[in-house]
Amino acid sequence: MKIVKTPASKETIENLKVGDKIAICGTIYTGRDAVLPKLKEKIVKNEIPFDLKGIAIMHTAVSGAGIAPTTSNKKEIETSIPALSKAGVKIHIGKGSLNELTKNALNKEKSIFVVTPSVAALLTDCIKSKKVAAYKEEGIEAIFKLNVVNIPGVVAIAHGESIFQ
Repeated sequence: MKIVKTPASKETIENLKVGDKIAICGTIYTGRDAVLPKLKEKIVKNEIPFDLKGIAIMHTAVSGAGIAPTTSNKKEIETSIPALSKAGVKIHIGKGSLNELTKNALNKEKSIFVVTPSVAALLTDCIKSKKVAAYKEEGIEAIFKLNVVNIPGVVAIAHGESIFQ
């Protein structure tokens, strides 16, 4: 298992391959259908609410029950991935396969897509602290800033390759 600390450096991402088992430590942000399109619009307007360089974003809500990734190929989520990657996001965490356009955008921006086990209790135990970072009005679907230790995952798309092919 490779430890990936966030914010992730260019070198860290370059040294990962499809199929690598990783554990993400540091800060990750959350977002899904309700907020990722809003964040994408902020990027277009150059009104980014927090530094995106090298960060990881997990496609999830945060509730009292914990966290577990949602399907990343929902239109609202997947169409945000290229813009978020271009703005500096290096790790997208979710589940499901992504289309060829998204895979190419990840490759172009030197970002990766990581799938995690859909085990809410396991992932929730990895959270050390949490606070709302943006879009508080969205409740559990707001963007949260999480301090995590050992979020497990597998690199699913990197450097133009995919485990889904």
